[in-house]
Amino acid sequence: MAHLLVVESWVGSMSRLLPRAIREGGHEFTFLTRDLHHYLRSAPEGTAHPLLGARNVITTDTNDLDALLPEVARLHSVLAFDGVITSCDYYLPTVARIAGHLGLPGPGPEAVENACRKDATRRVLADAGLPGPRFAVHEEWADLARAAQEIGYPLVAKPVDLCAGMYVRRVDDEAQLAELVRALADFPVNARGQRRTPAVLLEELLDGPEVSVETVSYAGAVHMVGVTDKSIGGAPAFIETGHMFPAALSLADLDAAEQTALGALKALGLTDGVVAHTEIKLTSGGPRVVEVNPRPAGNRITELVRHVTGIDLAAAFVDVALGRRPDLRHTDTGLRSAAVGFLVPDRTGTLEALDAGQLADEPGVLEVTLAEPGKAVKAAGSNNEYLGHVMAGDPDGPGARDRVEGLLAGLRAGMVIR
Repeated sequence: MAHLLVVESWVGSMSRLLPRAIREGGHEFTFLTRDLHHYLRSAPEGTAHPLLGARNVITTDTNDLDALLPEVARLHSVLAFDGVITSCDYYLPTVARIAGHLGLPGPGPEAVENACRKDATRRVLADAGLPGPRFAVHEEWADLARAAQEIGYPLVAKPVDLCAGMYVRRVDDEAQLAELVRALADFPVNARGQRRTPAVLLEELLDGPEVSVETVSYAGAVHMVGVTDKSIGGAPAFIETGHMFPAALSLADLDAAEQTALGALKALGLTDGVVAHTEIKLTSGGPRVVEVNPRPAGNRITELVRHVTGIDLAAAFVDVALGRRPDLRHTDTGLRSAAVGFLVPDRTGTLEALDAGQLADEPGVLEVTLAEPGKAVKAAGSNNEYLGHVMAGDPDGPGARDRVEGLLAGLRAGMVIR
């Protein structure tokens, strides 16, 4: 039995998948947080709270690295951790620093920090000679306006240090860019109380479909798990409306996506102790990296992978955090594809009706999760405003996405927001 230090987490699906993987692996964990109420407010209904499985729950300031490192060293001397892990993007660099400080397994802190900063990722990949969009990073308005003219509208503007698609926008002119810059200036602190970097990243708008490459890096080798497709909506935002695994692509496109992800991971130095989710645009000029996430995919993609291949990426995440070889053997699950689709609200108001009926009993349905009537609804500007999801599988081929889209269409027809 191993003992993991879990530093913060998301309150979504990974908050349940990660504790489950730790428990099923025969291990235990101590949970470290600056705000326990953040998790208690989001307790999943109908199930035991995942933190009830913790050996210890300890409150300390996880945002103050200088104070945190000696504190976790003190805890380590008493509790003897075998690994340290987080599923929350905002604490991935912190965990890498803790691992290095305690001599525990994990990727290099600089590699993780560069992956978690979108501007740093762009610079590292450009220095490595990997093709990418034209880009510029600035803080001052005059510099941003000039750089936008040089790149050319339309373009993509994004913060360098947020996640879930927050404030990532297509901008078609200087007025729209100014509006986004003002909005970012009014959001100086992220959801975890960390002060943001005020820089804005401008990128050439890329054409083509977007996919993600799911990988596990262990002992200096990157293992390909597969490629997931992605549908995008909510313009001018870039909201993920659904995914299917495996992506229905030609062998040439699959290979191009995988090789591009491999090149990005090697350039960043993420070749050991990492489960990664690398987003790729298959443009008319070839594949281009959108971003590299040094943690398992969100939005239920890990479960799509598990349903089709039997590979548990949450369990692999635990294994590599402990310096252990992950089990990446494919098993025959009876499914050839699995897809998830999300209900994305396009208006602000109150959810008055959303009836699943007998949806969970429909052939091929794997999961149905829907918001309850009475919920306050905000017109979606990121991946944080979903009203639920439907997941389904196809035992015969790549038909899971069409199945999910049909089921979602029925739900949307009966959804009332006022």
